[in-house]
Amino acid sequence: MSHLQLAILLGMTVALGPLALDAYLPAFPSIADELNISHSQVGLTLSAYVTTLGLAQLVGGPLSDRYGRKPILFGGLIVFACGAVMVSMADTLSEMVFWRIAQGIGGAFCAVSVPAIVRDQVGGQEAARLFGLIGLIMFVAPAAAPSLGAVMLALGEWHWIFLMLAGYAVFMLLALNVALFPRLQPPPRTITPLKTLVTNYLLVLRHKTTMRFVGIQVLCFSTMLLFITHSSFIYQEWYGLSNSLFSILFAANIAFMATLNLINRPLLRRFSSVVLVRAQVIMQCLALVALVIAVLLEGPLWAVAACIIVAIGSQGGIVPNNMANAMEFFPKLSGTAAALLGASQFTIAGAISTLSSVFGDQTLLTITLGMLACSTGAVILAIGAPRAVARALANHEAG
Repeated sequence: MSHLQLAILLGMTVALGPLALDAYLPAFPSIADELNISHSQVGLTLSAYVTTLGLAQLVGGPLSDRYGRKPILFGGLIVFACGAVMVSMADTLSEMVFWRIAQGIGGAFCAVSVPAIVRDQVGGQEAARLFGLIGLIMFVAPAAAPSLGAVMLALGEWHWIFLMLAGYAVFMLLALNVALFPRLQPPPRTITPLKTLVTNYLLVLRHKTTMRFVGIQVLCFSTMLLFITHSSFIYQEWYGLSNSLFSILFAANIAFMATLNLINRPLLRRFSSVVLVRAQVIMQCLALVALVIAVLLEGPLWAVAACIIVAIGSQGGIVPNNMANAMEFFPKLSGTAAALLGASQFTIAGAISTLSSVFGDQTLLTITLGMLACSTGAVILAIGAPRAVARALANHEAG
């Protein structure tokens, strides 16, 4: 099948994660009121989902290498849909957190399958371009998610948001079964012992270049997740914006992501993906430096929002290039490599997000300083990355 068709279907699949993260953000005040909990406690439901989304990939990735992408992906969609329905019926914070964890397990099996399918089909700069195209399509979900959540709130209650997520998961299961897997050539698989599935992780963990790119992904995603977790607090509580204005500003982040993603595709013909990652990570860090300065000087909303849009929007160029670099060295273990990348990204970022919700005093300054700290770490790793992954790959194969 064509790359465009593959990207559309995989982009719609991986969009499940952003939808589950962002669609209920405008409902945080409503959930807090109905469950009689604080705004920050509602953030725990997001952190629980994200952390599980990471840890469960450690199981889903090796299983997809052994049993194939289809059963793992379809199983994930079913578990996700069931979890979403149960979240909609939760009456307490503990129930909601429990079923969000179940949702995270299903979402993890979906999330780990997509980059593995891409690496099964292509590699190198071509993989970076395909990841970019998938990302461009996927950006529709987080851009529309808060608006969809606001519509659900206007039509009924926050429970409807999770019923919508369940319906989307069922739709994707049917669409993939009809349009993707019958036309996709599966890679040859070998039935490896369970012990080998575990030791395969050591092969990835010992690869210094791959782990450098994993570290960049973790820190950049942590920067974004800190914003997502506290975005409702920043815009709706700190600045007192309405649901509609919050949704517009949130969508602006995604619009900038999409713009950088579009620019990134032709740049890949002239520059290596490593060079582009380095430039975009530095751009994100500079935007966050400006954000901290704007907060310290008590700057206006437009200045704060502009810095956030550039910092979060930088993910549009960072993610596809960095994922291609991280996945390049393990074509026969793409599920395992994707699992380690996703697990590290979501688990560590989820832990940072949870700590910021539980122990942070939750002021605009502390949130922005946390984002800047994560971005600074990513810059340090990006500066030390090899200029040419192809050369590093040749050394890897020779070794």
